Amino acid sequence: MLSIMGRGTRLCSGVTRREMLTIGALGMGGLALPDLLRAEAQADETQGNVHPGTRGKSHKAIIMIYMCGAPPHQDMYDLKPDAPAEIRGEFRPINTAVPGIQICEHLPRLAAIMDKCVPLRTVVGSPNGNHDSFICYTGRPVPNQPPGGWPSVGSTLSKLQGATRSGVPPFVGLSPRAGHPPYGSPGHPGFLGAAHSAFRPNGEGQSDLVLNGIDATRLEDRRSLLSALDRIRRDVDASGRMDGLDAFEQQALGILTSSQLAEALDVSQEPESVRERYGKGDPRNYGDGAPRNLEHFLLARRLVEAGARCVTLNFGRWDFHSNNFSEFKNTHGPQFDQGLSALIEDLHERGLSDDVSVVAWGEFGRTPVINKDAGRDHWPQVGGGLLAGGGLKTGQVIGATDRTGGSPIDRPVHFAEVLATLYHKMGIDPHRTTVQDFTGRPRYLVDDQYPIMPELV
Repeated sequence: MLSIMGRGTRLCSGVTRREMLTIGALGMGGLALPDLLRAEAQADETQGNVHPGTRGKSHKAIIMIYMCGAPPHQDMYDLKPDAPAEIRGEFRPINTAVPGIQICEHLPRLAAIMDKCVPLRTVVGSPNGNHDSFICYTGRPVPNQPPGGWPSVGSTLSKLQGATRSGVPPFVGLSPRAGHPPYGSPGHPGFLGAAHSAFRPNGEGQSDLVLNGIDATRLEDRRSLLSALDRIRRDVDASGRMDGLDAFEQQALGILTSSQLAEALDVSQEPESVRERYGKGDPRNYGDGAPRNLEHFLLARRLVEAGARCVTLNFGRWDFHSNNFSEFKNTHGPQFDQGLSALIEDLHERGLSDDVSVVAWGEFGRTPVINKDAGRDHWPQVGGGLLAGGGLKTGQVIGATDRTGGSPIDRPVHFAEVLATLYHKMGIDPHRTTVQDFTGRPRYLVDDQYPIMPELV
């Protein structure tokens, strides 16, 4: 049995995780990398199908920053300096690189590159005030889903366009587990099945992505043997479920026989000046939320450059029911400002800004009136976000709210409209392309009522 050796944290049995990571265990008690990929997916076993379509020839990509817990939109991109004190809060607006657009004083780096950004001031569509990343990843509410559930944008791209390179998964999620599960979700595969889940290269597991002392030829011999056995098993498999295992085997082999993914995850290869621009942040989870790990922004750029089609990045915990202003300016705001601005600038400098779309948002907005604990509560009526890259028409702000920041008065933007636009930029028609759910029913990526945003294309 071939094993990938290395040190690692010990499991309950006393065996290290890396000691268990073996290739081709053939039922002898070891855990194969494909098995780890399946376990990591934590999704239903049943597979769905997609209508025939074309695989994208150009390498377009999406980076989505999910701001766990919903950030205060009126304290970021939609300040109300003329509103009463209980609404406007403590922050003042500052001018940006685009005349007429102002944002929060604690986001100076984003202000300096506003010509490369699009603040969204009227994001709508959140069905309620529940904390769930689902709306960000799918553009759809949680209730009334088809059998298997709606797939996330990353899983959809994985299914429709596949991998650009065999050693790099098309969908990568930079999200460690969180105390509140939706805060740690990279986006689920839904009815597309576990083979299109996000690959999650969490922490210590990064060193398991390369072969140590194992010849690739021997690995190929073992793969051939496994394939022969699988063909025998498939012949007697009436459920068709065996076919769904091929994706895991191919993904595992591609990862283990290529250094591309491991190299993309190694930020030490970057010049020190680049790493300093992004910063480090804090790799620890913030409460029951995600880390404020600024190196994840750099990893996202490296991953799309290596071939990933979608990278999701979970950042912080913005659920500031108390101490909204101190939490923002002392923990989340400046770090978010540094990481996101560094990513956007880096994409432009490396010639990736026309191909890589960036969106940063949370699941809803915050209350116009500040509560007795100096916090803002849940407000699904309207929220905010930021777009960049992708060849979008930047240097503009979209939408306007009333004097309290509580309701849209001009150009409400639904989550699904943003996703329709991102699909369009990936070369996919969101209103004609369909994927099949578990029952075989074709499902459109985005409903017709949510068009591609004309302001951006």
